[in-house]
Amino acid sequence: MSERTTRAHRRRRKRQQRLRLKEEGVWYPRGFWPAFAAPATIWMALLFVTPFYAVFAVAMGTVDPIFRNPVPVWQPWYWDTSQIVEVFGKIFGTGGQPAIFAPAFIRTFENVFAASALCLILGYPVAYFVARHSGKRKNLFRLLLIAPFWISYMMRMLAWVNILQPDGYLNMILAWLPLDFLPIANGHYGWLEGHQATVVFGIVYGYIPYMILPLFAGLDRIPQSLLEASRDLGASAPRTFFRVTLPLSKPGILAGLVIVTLPMFGDYYTNNLLSRRPTTSMIGNLIDNNVGVPSRVSEAAVLVLFLAVILIVPMSYYLRTTSRQEASD
Repeated sequence: MSERTTRAHRRRRKRQQRLRLKEEGVWYPRGFWPAFAAPATIWMALLFVTPFYAVFAVAMGTVDPIFRNPVPVWQPWYWDTSQIVEVFGKIFGTGGQPAIFAPAFIRTFENVFAASALCLILGYPVAYFVARHSGKRKNLFRLLLIAPFWISYMMRMLAWVNILQPDGYLNMILAWLPLDFLPIANGHYGWLEGHQATVVFGIVYGYIPYMILPLFAGLDRIPQSLLEASRDLGASAPRTFFRVTLPLSKPGILAGLVIVTLPMFGDYYTNNLLSRRPTTSMIGNLIDNNVGVPSRVSEAAVLVLFLAVILIVPMSYYLRTTSRQEASD
């Protein structure tokens, strides 16, 4: 079915729905319900547009020649793109600039991909169990899924630091296991000494609750009748899962990936606590480090813009996929 046919079918269906509602006496004029969301929408737009425009003004502004502080330029016709060109060169090694930012960008993509995959692999079975097999204890498990949100991210990361210290619980447990062939078996392994795997595990630990909740919501909405129909038609339990449950849970998977991926790209606090080494720095750490130096705030603003461009890709894919899903329904 072509895109034009789909749009025509959608308009015809909306027209028929309006006629039916008019006959039933419950029709509302166009824009009636969106008007209720207008104040909050305008407020959120201002909170997004104003700070984002300020970032543009700083990124394309100038620097005070004496105090080296950033001087934002609010008039777009006076904007200077030299900072963008310079940061672009530091990322891709163009214009005679050394690619000093490239390792952090590559490392960020590696960490985000690995952490997102681990969140999905670990979170999907938990969400599936709670949604389909928790029985009368579903409300209890729902409460347990929400419990991590009662504790701040900082406190959870500090707890993770205590666990990973040389004399922490993890090394104490590893010392008792028969793992003599591994360097981590001596009970004094330096988990906090600049290991990329430690940062990935910390990110997973911090963001996995944000993956489980959308997965649970998606799996919980799947009608039990569809699963029973699949079994009645002779499909085995694994075949029912891969042909029915997994495809129907795709919106929940995409929602969970978007929710955890977007903050992961800008995360800097996890690396600061679990490593504090330049060998594990990410894009968020570059921004954080540059913000702390007055003469490099404009560079930090440009990095924020680059990060925003990166985040547009998964967000656009998610919106396009969900809109197609709604149109097919």
